[in-house]
Amino acid sequence: MWRRLIYHPEVNYALRQTLVLCLPVMVGLVLGNLKFGLLFSLVPACCNIAGLDTPHKRFFKRLIVGGSLFAFSSLTVQLLLREAVPLPVILLSMALLLGITAEISALHARLLPASLIAAIFTLSLAGNMPMWMPIILYTLGTIWYGLFNWFWLWLWREQPLRETLSLFYRELADYCEAKYSLLTQHIDPETALPPLLTRQQKVVDLIGQCYQQLHMLSTSSHQSDYKRLLRVFQMGLDLQEHISVSLNLPEEVQKLVEQSHAEAVIRWNALTVAARLRTLSDDILYHRYPSRFSMEKPLSSLEKIAHQHPDNPVGQFCYDHFIRIARVLRTQRPLYVRDLMADRQRRQPLLMALKSYLSLKSAALRNAARLGVMLAGASVLGGALHLPKPWWILMTIMFVTQNGYGATRVRILHRAGGTLAGLLVAAGTLHFHVPEGYTLLGMLFITLVSYLIIRKSYGWATIGFTVTAVYTLQLLSLNGEALIMTRLIDTLLGCLIAFGGMVWLWPQWQSGLLRQNAHDALEKDQNAIRLILAPDPQPGPLAYERMQVNQAHNALYNSLNQAMQEPGFNSRYLSDMKLWVTHSQYIVEHINAMTTFAREHNMLTPDLAQRWLQACEIAIQRCQQRLEYDTPGESGDISILEAPDALVNGPLSRIEQHLKRILGHLSAMHTISSVAWRQRPHHGIWLSRQLRRADD
Repeated sequence: MWRRLIYHPEVNYALRQTLVLCLPVMVGLVLGNLKFGLLFSLVPACCNIAGLDTPHKRFFKRLIVGGSLFAFSSLTVQLLLREAVPLPVILLSMALLLGITAEISALHARLLPASLIAAIFTLSLAGNMPMWMPIILYTLGTIWYGLFNWFWLWLWREQPLRETLSLFYRELADYCEAKYSLLTQHIDPETALPPLLTRQQKVVDLIGQCYQQLHMLSTSSHQSDYKRLLRVFQMGLDLQEHISVSLNLPEEVQKLVEQSHAEAVIRWNALTVAARLRTLSDDILYHRYPSRFSMEKPLSSLEKIAHQHPDNPVGQFCYDHFIRIARVLRTQRPLYVRDLMADRQRRQPLLMALKSYLSLKSAALRNAARLGVMLAGASVLGGALHLPKPWWILMTIMFVTQNGYGATRVRILHRAGGTLAGLLVAAGTLHFHVPEGYTLLGMLFITLVSYLIIRKSYGWATIGFTVTAVYTLQLLSLNGEALIMTRLIDTLLGCLIAFGGMVWLWPQWQSGLLRQNAHDALEKDQNAIRLILAPDPQPGPLAYERMQVNQAHNALYNSLNQAMQEPGFNSRYLSDMKLWVTHSQYIVEHINAMTTFAREHNMLTPDLAQRWLQACEIAIQRCQQRLEYDTPGESGDISILEAPDALVNGPLSRIEQHLKRILGHLSAMHTISSVAWRQRPHHGIWLSRQLRRADD
């Protein structure tokens, strides 16, 4: 029981966040300086946003960099305010200056909003204490936060990686059960594929997260726990590879279901695998050794069906993949040992990052400018409303602004609703004049509960955080009740400014980026097929390239989902692109299947492989060119790239069957894009005839 409690991801996270916040308050209360303890507990908010609690081989180096930026931001704001520099100019300049962090690496990018929040906190403290005190506060607070989290992560060694692996196995179980439980309902891709794509996207995202965590923890490779988790991750890659494959023969599936009880047998195998994956998920999370496992009976039934219907490839296809899944689950060993490639998203040197950042095409520069303009606008609005320090409006903007329109809109709704409900609760409870000791105890309980639910219910958690914020102001200044209506208005104003900034300030509409993401997905498909059909494909690069294909397709699918939520999107264009993405998913599944054949050296002759490779490259280039050029007459310019109708005579091998179906999907995608691209919106980014590369 205690394992399920202490190792549970939500409980472990909530305990860590609550203790790192509340222990300084308790120390301040004991020492008779509650005000300093409450102020000290504000620093972890900056550290959380900066990701300074992320396990990393450069943990203390990142801690020093983060603490230095916080202190620098605090000192800069105070010095510039003393020189009577306008607040909008200060915030815009700081955002543009610190925005270079996003060009260094994705993890460094989190230092930008954290440093701006440190500056905004300092804005609320300036004039109420000496200049040096906020700097000391941030320095000591960052040291406390780093030491506490280092001790916590040492105490629960590898727990963040365990949590990610546990989620990975659980999502694999859900995906396997959803994919094979109702075969006859998978005939219509319009209704069956979108839910499977969503689950597949979650699986691949978790794989990418595991890759990053393994890379960041690579210095601990000599530890036995790390090696065990590395093996578990490689097992998960094998399982994902075989679960996500697709034969894509709905007519053959329907025929086999009508001629036998194959649907029940395949569902039996899938449910057995899903149940075992959920058990392994709990074993990983709660530090348990897995029990024995066997699925001989379901496999034997599936083998009989495959032998009874030799002319139908579905039975043999399912048996081939399920028997490999069962081998992984039985032996608790991956099918082969990968030399996992390091994460290729390395951090750039500062000078190279600065050069990229100074380009007007830099996404980091646009994001920093967007934040800076929103904060400057909020400062101007605060001046118009006679608010000398509109720090609550500024904080609201920082907390609700996300990477995309859809995420920002959801966060705004949750933030506004949670703040309104929290202020109402706080306004009602302040009338009771609860003693200080009981107030602090209630704040501790509310903080713990809020962190327990924040990952799944941000709006409900915001209610708790709003209540604790009001009571913190009450304990600091004894006027929390008088500020409730002001805080509500400030929150609504901050949400409106953030929403306007995401809509009108250099928006990156995903519907406009669909063409580029589709082009990139085809590029990854081509690289993977080229590697699969190489004379001697190496397992390590092959596995990594397969995951690149999955991630590129996920980026495309995620863009499509976000585009469907954007204002003013073209429904016909996105409807056609949805069908295009469906065919792209089938290609991904065929590549997953062919990867297993390449690893097992079940390949073609060099001459035949070269002919298939040329045919696939021709088809992919046709699709890419159709995405680049939109006038009807230009399609004839690429007629020389037509693929041959038939590459071989006689029966096709299994890998040739996959390649032939890939060519069929590429032909359909070429036709779809010919129609879809002419239905695009005719303004802004959609008018660009040439694709804009990310490295331009």
